[in-house]
Amino acid sequence: MPMINDYDLTLSLGKAEEEQRLAKAQARLLYLRLVCGGLMDSSQRLGPPLCVVMEGWDASGKGGAIKRLVAPLDPRHVRVKSFAAPTADEKRHHFLSRFWPALPGWGGMAVLDRSWYGRVLVERVEGFATETEWRRSYDEIKSFERALADEGTVMIKFWMHISDDEQLKRFDARKNDPLKRWKLTDEDWRNREKRKDYEDAVVEMIEHTDTSFAPWTVVEAEDKRYGRVKVLETVCARMESAMKRLGMLDE
Repeated sequence: MPMINDYDLTLSLGKAEEEQRLAKAQARLLYLRLVCGGLMDSSQRLGPPLCVVMEGWDASGKGGAIKRLVAPLDPRHVRVKSFAAPTADEKRHHFLSRFWPALPGWGGMAVLDRSWYGRVLVERVEGFATETEWRRSYDEIKSFERALADEGTVMIKFWMHISDDEQLKRFDARKNDPLKRWKLTDEDWRNREKRKDYEDAVVEMIEHTDTSFAPWTVVEAEDKRYGRVKVLETVCARMESAMKRLGMLDE
C-alpha cells in the first residue's frame, strides 16, 4: 500500500457522473442487502455480517459518505453508530469492549463512524493511552478483527484522506456557515496543530493493521463526489466477492 501522502488527491468526478455511478451502486447495494437479509428467495438464508469502519481526517467527508451509503437501505437491517471519547465507566473495561454491541450479526450491517482505531490515533497522539498500551493494541485489534472475520464478518475499513490545505478550507467554510458551525469545535482546531503527529500515527496504523482479512481502503476524498462514489463501489465489490464465495451470487 502506498504511503498516505502518495495518493492522488486530484482525482475528481463531475456531478452527472457522480449521480449516475451513485445511483447504480446504491441500487446494487440495496439488492445485495436484500439477498443478505434472506428476503429474495424462499430459503431465507442469511448472508454474512457486514461491518464498515469509517475513519479519516476531521471534515474529510465521512458523514456525507455514510449518508449515501445507507440512504437506499431498509433501516431495520443496518445500524449506524458514532463513537466519541469513552465514558468514565467504559474506561474501566478493556478498550474493545464498548464496540461489541454495535457489531452486526448474520444478515445485518453496521457502519461505525470512528472505531477502536481511536486507540492508536487520538489516544496515542493526545496521551490518553501509554505507549505500552497503544503499541500492544495493534495485536489486540488484529486478533479482534481476525475473530470477526473467522466468524464470517466482512470487514471494510476506510481512511478518508484529504490534504492539510483542503481541511483548512473546509474548516473555514464551516466557521462561516451558521448552519454548519456546530460541526466545528475547539478540539478540531487543536488537532490541526498536531497534523504531523497524526500523520505518523495513521501511517503506522495502516502498516500494522492492513491485513488480508480486514484490509484498509484509502479514499482520495479531496473531491467529495469522488470519495462518496469510491466508498459505495468498494462496499458493493467487497460484498459481492464474499457472497460469491458463499454461493449466494452467481459468478
